[in-house]
This record gives sequence, C-alpha cells and structure tokens, in this order.
Amino acid sequence: MFQSLKTFNDRRYLSIFLFGITSGLPWVMIGSVLNAWLQDEGLSRSAIGLFGAIFSVYSFNFIWSPLIDSVKPIVLGQRRGWIILMQGGIALSCFVMAQFSATSDLFYLALVGLFIAVFSATQDIAIDGYRIDVIEAKDNDGLSAASSVATAGWWTGYGGLGAIPFFLADTNYFYWPQIYLVLGAIMLCLMVATLFAKEPTVDRKQLLRAASATIPLATRSKVANWLKQTLIAPFAEFFTRNGVRLALSFLLFIFLFKIGEAFLGRMSIVFYKEIGFSNSDIGTYSKLLNWWVTILFSLAGGLVNIRYGIYRGLMTAGIAMAASNLMFAWIAETGPDVKLLAAAVVIDGFTAAWSTVAMVAFISLLCNRAFSATQYALMASLSVAGRTFVASSSGFVVDYLNGNWSLFFIITALMVLPSLYFLYRIRHKIKALEMPPLPTKG
Repeated sequence: MFQSLKTFNDRRYLSIFLFGITSGLPWVMIGSVLNAWLQDEGLSRSAIGLFGAIFSVYSFNFIWSPLIDSVKPIVLGQRRGWIILMQGGIALSCFVMAQFSATSDLFYLALVGLFIAVFSATQDIAIDGYRIDVIEAKDNDGLSAASSVATAGWWTGYGGLGAIPFFLADTNYFYWPQIYLVLGAIMLCLMVATLFAKEPTVDRKQLLRAASATIPLATRSKVANWLKQTLIAPFAEFFTRNGVRLALSFLLFIFLFKIGEAFLGRMSIVFYKEIGFSNSDIGTYSKLLNWWVTILFSLAGGLVNIRYGIYRGLMTAGIAMAASNLMFAWIAETGPDVKLLAAAVVIDGFTAAWSTVAMVAFISLLCNRAFSATQYALMASLSVAGRTFVASSSGFVVDYLNGNWSLFFIITALMVLPSLYFLYRIRHKIKALEMPPLPTKG
C-alpha cells in the first residue's frame, strides 16, 4: 500500500486536481443552485426535474469531441487552450444569469443554463484528454491515481465550493442572482490554474499515423481525408480494436452503471427541502461533509484500484451504491434528522467517490491516446446519458408515487442491479485489459 501511495508523488496530479474543480463547479451552477432557486420560487417537482434536460448536452458532447482532438486553439496549446476558452464562457454566462428573475425570465434562465452546459461539456472533453495525455501510455497505476485525484477535484468544485451558495442564501445580503456573480468570480480565479498547468507533450501525428494504419480511410480528397480522420477514425478505431460485440458490451455497462445514483441525485435537493432541512443543513451536510468524505474515499478508491484492480473497484462500488440509496428511504420515514443525514451523506459519498474513480479509470483504460479526448467523450457521454435523459423524469416518478420518497429511493437502489450483473459477465475482459503488456525481446 505504501508503494501505491508513492504513485501520487507527482506534480502533474495538482493540475489534474484543479481541473477537476473546474469540471465540478458548473454542475452546481445548473444543478443544485438552480434547483434550489426554482424550488424557492415555487416551481413544481416535475418542472424542476425537466430543467435537468439541460444536462443532456453532456450526453452529446462526443459529437464535437473530434474537433477538440484535431483543432488547436491559438493560445496555450491543444488541451489548455480549449479549457481556458470554455472557462471564460462559463464565467460570462454566470454574470448574465445574475441579471434574470426565476419568475419572469424562466426561458432565459434555461437558455443561459444551456450555454453553461455546452461550455462545461466542451471543457470536460479537453480536461479528460489532458488527464489521459499527461500520463504515460500503459501506466495503469497512473491512470487510477489520476482518476482518484480528478474525482477529488470534481467533488471539491461540486461539494466544497458548492456549499458556498447555500450558506450565502441563508444571509440577508445574497439571493440566488447575486450568488451567480460569486460563482462566476470563482471560475475566473480557476482560469489562473490553467495558465500555470503544463501542456502534455504528445506526438499526436505519430499516434494518428499508427492508429489510422489499421483503418482503411484514405481517399484522394484532402478534405475527405481530414473529415474521416477527425470524425470517423476515433470511433472506427475503438470498434476495430475491441471488436463490435465487446465494444458494445463496454458501452452498455457504462450506460447502465449510474442510472440509480442519477435518479437520486436529480431529486436530492428537492427532497431535502421538502422533508424540512434548511439551506444551511444542505450546505453543511450535502455539500461540505460530502466533499470531505468524497475526497477521502476518492483517494482510497484510487489505492484500491492500484492494489486490487479496476474490476473489483467497480463491483464493490456498485454494491455499496445500491445499499446507500436505502439510507435516504430511511430519512424519508423519520423526517429531518441531521444525524441520520450525516450518516447517509458519508455512505453516499463513499459510493459516489469509489464508483466514479473506478469508472473514470476504466474508461481511460479503454482509450487510444491518439483519440484520447474523443473516445473518452464517447464513453463518458453514455455514463452521463443516464443522468440526463432518464433521470430528467425523476420528478414525474415522485409525483406518480404521490410524493412517496421512501419507495422512490428503494426503486433507485434496484436500478443498480442490472449493471452489476452485466459487469460480472464482462469481468474477464476488464481484467485482461488491466494486464501490463508483455516485454519485447531485445
């Protein structure tokens, strides 16, 4: 285990951590903060749930992800250039959001929220590509360590910084529009970290030539060649390398794994407020406590993946994820008990962190570095699809159950089981991917 800890002794992980913060913060802007604002303005559960459709952008970002791999911005390089441009767009959108009212400008709130999602989803493509590029090829321990650090950073942005709006909302000086000014200012500060990060040194042309050698895409037209290499080659290479059946198996598991957690997360703020918790309770337990718990278990999850492998990490996290949802069913029966909320947050933080670290490492393992951003975006978008398309109906489910939150959380626990069965079926393929390459004879 001490040897596993030494993996983290690398300055690259600081940049990965800070980019994780940048990636997590927009989910606060268009997720929990927007939900709380709409809830305070009296919108229905179904309407708030439908606002979650904004997140569907994350499910489609693989469509334009090839451009992030092939088009180099004029500033800061391939990865950092895209990141800092999108950070600026997010900050500007927050400042615009602060000018609206949730009662009279609902359409414009949704529209600007959509812009934040587009900028954030595009930023995530570059951030994921950065994380994969900056780790040496076939360094599975490095991928697991980077995944845990990125997860800790994401939850620092979502949980640690995400607690600030709820504390501010309970003061007499800030309401939700002013809070968006604060969120925009935080994003501007995070742009400084991008300036000081080191751009990965990757010979992308050589990697592209090697990857394209197995894919017959060449034509006489330079434009057609560019389009095929940019838009088709990343996806063709993934299916060619793994075979269609195994590639589809990977993608189906990724889609199924976090649907139950997504249903819970989409309605969590509405549940907390309906059951009787204050904004400060939400900030303290759902954000701050969850932040520290998630950081701890993100690092622990990385160590477990390094020591025991990604498959065991995924299976352990999936079982715990199903069990943790039942804690919220208990709260629904007992009422606003902060001690029980703290216990539920600790368990949920463990499962969210562990499952995310294992999933990020698993997806990273499947990527070819020639198309790192594109292939990661393809697979990550499937994971997010469960949180967007399917989970957007979570408000309707609660309404259909007549507000029976306990039954709702039991259903979300059962949603995890199909993915665990599927994971068991593909366990041998995952373990084979984790094996280090055989040494070549000199």
